[in-house]
Amino acid sequence: MAQIYVASPFFNPEQVDRVTRLEQALTANPTVKDFYSPRLHQDAQAEQFTKEWATEIFHRDMDQIAAADVIVTVLDFEAQNIDSGTAYELGVATMRQLPILALQEKEEGVNLMVTESLHYYTKQVADFATYDFNTLPQGEFVGEIL
Repeated sequence: MAQIYVASPFFNPEQVDRVTRLEQALTANPTVKDFYSPRLHQDAQAEQFTKEWATEIFHRDMDQIAAADVIVTVLDFEAQNIDSGTAYELGVATMRQLPILALQEKEEGVNLMVTESLHYYTKQVADFATYDFNTLPQGEFVGEIL
């Protein structure tokens, strides 16, 4: 069973809806041991949006990526740009050689640095309720490569 880190933006209602549906799909999946979604872990000792808060959240998220077996990401774009925090998390995951599984519901081109790092790609959030995290089947990116 896999320990999963969810890399996704959650800055507007559309993004929150998308990652919430992904979290629900992962919860329903019998091959998922547990997942960590930063959206659900914004509480900290320090006041939100202070330097101390940022330091605490950064280290917590990095510890969770270090503990993960797999990264599940939402490729959610604003004007053809991936969220910078999500991009950073994907870079860390790539350097750790973790499989990166991606959901992309929007029709946007994706930078080759992201497309070439993906292990699995889907446009359907429901696929994550049935995906076998024990065998990790592969799925190529389908779409415009930037």
